[in-house]
This record gives sequence, structure tokens and C-alpha cells, in this order.
Amino acid sequence: MKRRVVVTGLGAITPIGNNVEAFWDGIKEGKVGIGPITRFDTSDYKVKLAAEVKEFVAKDYMDFKAARRMELFSQYAVAAALEAVKNAELDMEKEDAFRVGVVVGSGIGSLQATETAVKKMIEKGPSRVDPLLVPKMISNMAAGNISIATGARGKCTNVVTACATGTHCIGDAFRAIQYGDADVMIAGGTEGAICPVAVAGFTGLTALTTSTDPNRASIPFDKERSGFVMGEGAGVVILEELEHAKKRGAKILAEVAGYGATADAFHITSPVEDGSGAARAMKFAMDEAGIKPEEVDYINAHGTATHHNDLFETRAIRLAFGKAAEHVKVNSTKSMIGHLLGAAGAVEFIVCVKSIMEGFIHQTVGTQSCEEEMNLDYVIGKPYYGKVRVAMSNSLGFGGHNGTLLVKEYEA
Repeated sequence: MKRRVVVTGLGAITPIGNNVEAFWDGIKEGKVGIGPITRFDTSDYKVKLAAEVKEFVAKDYMDFKAARRMELFSQYAVAAALEAVKNAELDMEKEDAFRVGVVVGSGIGSLQATETAVKKMIEKGPSRVDPLLVPKMISNMAAGNISIATGARGKCTNVVTACATGTHCIGDAFRAIQYGDADVMIAGGTEGAICPVAVAGFTGLTALTTSTDPNRASIPFDKERSGFVMGEGAGVVILEELEHAKKRGAKILAEVAGYGATADAFHITSPVEDGSGAARAMKFAMDEAGIKPEEVDYINAHGTATHHNDLFETRAIRLAFGKAAEHVKVNSTKSMIGHLLGAAGAVEFIVCVKSIMEGFIHQTVGTQSCEEEMNLDYVIGKPYYGKVRVAMSNSLGFGGHNGTLLVKEYEA
């Protein structure tokens, strides 16, 4: 029998707050964390805006010497993980460390480290490249550094599925607990790739908006949407087997009830046009949870503000939900924090948990009007206050990777 899995801890580093409390306050305020790029000179770039993390000082969150051996994506991950562990009141000295695992991924790892190394190699020769380049750069080091920082010695892996990374990491952690590989999992996603080559690459794909108005740049589902805003940060959660959580007296925030993962087998960047891949991931998650479409109160959509994603995801919701699509609340957290790439699904999962806890669904900030086919309830104009029993989080990644997590109010 599959074991029940609950959420007992949350941690976040985001463009609108460097802990869960500050982040959630920003969400409730409708705060937009988008602004001019400060990390490099954008004079030669069409794209001028990003959603940067502000005032993050790694030594405030972790050992200074350890932080120096980490790139930004790892620093964000460790900071969020330590907050989540503290939030869960998880005492590793009282745990079997081999039953506590980590699944935290990054879609990109560190392009900054690569940029710096290539420049140094060309200008000064290969012998001058940082000897720690590889362990700083590779995407699995977020999970590795979290393991070292927390003492977790169980299953330690990372899933890399572009913008679906965080969702698939939480999904894999959910499975690990369900089937007895672990009792506790530290899970989520992280990204810190706002740098010249990343912005140039995404601009070349015409995936990024060239808007210069922070309040009308990331506008998911809006008829004037023109691309996503690149963001950064980390979201990490503590998942725990129910009886283990009860035994140690943990505060249970919500229950993870279903997970669905599919592929579009269609295109390297565009979702399949009829939404069938994402729709099936949603159906798989609902089927596992024993939840009917009409029982889902809220969908935190992938909602990137690109033309294809928002239209095809809308079609996917209609395909998966049928008539129930008329009544479900749908929003996009990316309207406030941009697209956190590999961290997006994890941060948005945290929004789902908090929405259940507080009976609040944030508006899709900045979005004003939609074209004819975009006719779901995208929570435009003002937030929704009311009971949220079941929430769903969708992620769609380049390569056709679809992931859905279904989380619900915990009932004993």
C-alpha cells in the first residue's frame, strides 16, 4: 500500500521576499518583483527586465566558507532548505539520517561559472580556470550542498526537466516516501541564471518579453502578452510520511494527494497545441488522489505569458476538467515573480499550500483582458477569499515535459 505524504515545512527565496513569510506577504499584496536588470549592462540587449532576488547575502543564511564554494543557484537552494527544515522543526539529531533524503533540481545550474571560465581561459589560458568550476557549475550540486548543510544522508538526487524541474523533484520525493524509500524528503527547485548568455539565449528564442513596463511585462493570459520575464530563486518543502510526522508532533500544513507526469512528444519548445499532454498529467494526478474535476478549487497554472503556453494550457485545462473548467479558479504566480525556471514549480507549490492554509487565491496581477478562447476564471482584478480544499500546480518544460501536483487540505 502507498503511504500517505504530508507537507510539514516550507522555505523560499524569491524576487518578492527572501523567506516564506515575506514572500507570502508580497503575494497577498500583489507585489511585483520585476525591474531593470542590474546584474550586467543591457545596453546591447533587447530585453531590459528581470525578476531578480534582492538583498540576498549568503553568509546570513549559511556558513560563509561553504557559501564561497557555491554558485548562486546552490546558495538559494541551501537557504530555502534550511528555512524549510526550521519551519518543519525537523531535528536531524533525532532522525535516522539515512531515511531523510533530498531531491532538489536546477534547470540550468550555473551559466555564470561557465561564462567566467571561458573568458578566463581565452584571456589567461586554461591553467587559470577555477579548479572548482565543475562542482560549482553542475546542477546536482544544489541537492549535494543541501545534504551537506542539513546532514540528510538518504536518497539524494535531482531531476532536470527545464521549467518543470521543481514540480518533478517534488513528485519524485512524494513517490520516494509513498513506496518506503524514505520517511522525510527535502524537495524542490532552484535557479540563479540571470546572466548575459542566458538572457541572450532566451531572447534568441523570442521567449522573453521586451516590455519595459514592470507592471505590464509578465501578464499571463492577457491578449497583449509577449513573452516571459526571467526570474530566479528557490522553493524547498519538507515532505513527510504521515505517521512519522504525527509521531514527532509535526504541524501538518497540507497533504500531497496526487502526481502526474507526461510528455508531449511534439516540439522542443512548444507544448502540443491541443493541450493533451498537460491534460493527461492533470488527469493522472486527480485519478491518483481520487479527486473529481469539480472538487478542485484552484489551479496554479504554468502561465508563462507566452502566446503558445497560455493558450495551449487553457485548452489542456478544458480537456482535463470538462464542464468543471468553468468554475475552477486559475492564476499565475509568474505575474508577480516572473518565471523562476527550475524553481518555478516548487515556489508555486508553496503558493498552493499557503492558499489552502489561508483561504486565499491571489489575482493574476497585471492581466487585464483576454482573447476569446482564453475564457477561464483567471482571477483578474482582485484576489479571491474563500475555502480552498484542493489545489493543483502545473508545470510545462521545454522538451515537452509536463508535471502536475495535487495537494489538499489535511484530514486525519
